[in-house]
Amino acid sequence: MPVGTMGIMSKILGGGESHSTEDYVELSLDDFDTARAEAGMSVHFAEISEQRDAMAIKDAVYDGDLVVADITRMSPSDSVVDRVLEDLRQVAREVDGDVVVKEDDQVVVTPTGVKISREKLS
Repeated sequence: MPVGTMGIMSKILGGGESHSTEDYVELSLDDFDTARAEAGMSVHFAEISEQRDAMAIKDAVYDGDLVVADITRMSPSDSVVDRVLEDLRQVAREVDGDVVVKEDDQVVVTPTGVKISREKLS
């Protein structure tokens, strides 16, 4: 361990001195202000089995939310899939968001200012 770190650790841990449970204070979340700021965006999960299911997804994206939709209930050869995907692409273009199909079973649609990386993390 670097020399500077040893000094900090000694201050935090007490420099190797023996401690008992009386040396510690029990904390309760009630003692702290745990109010959270309102989220600017929500993440929704949806299932698409027919054309009309896309409407709720479009509304959520227009409202600024991200949607992950399961499309496994739709046949990949079905023309409805193409129409639904084109609707979602149009929404992403209109809001300057993004859309990606993941392995023929999920569609991710993002709102304004959120882009989807096409590269996998290690």
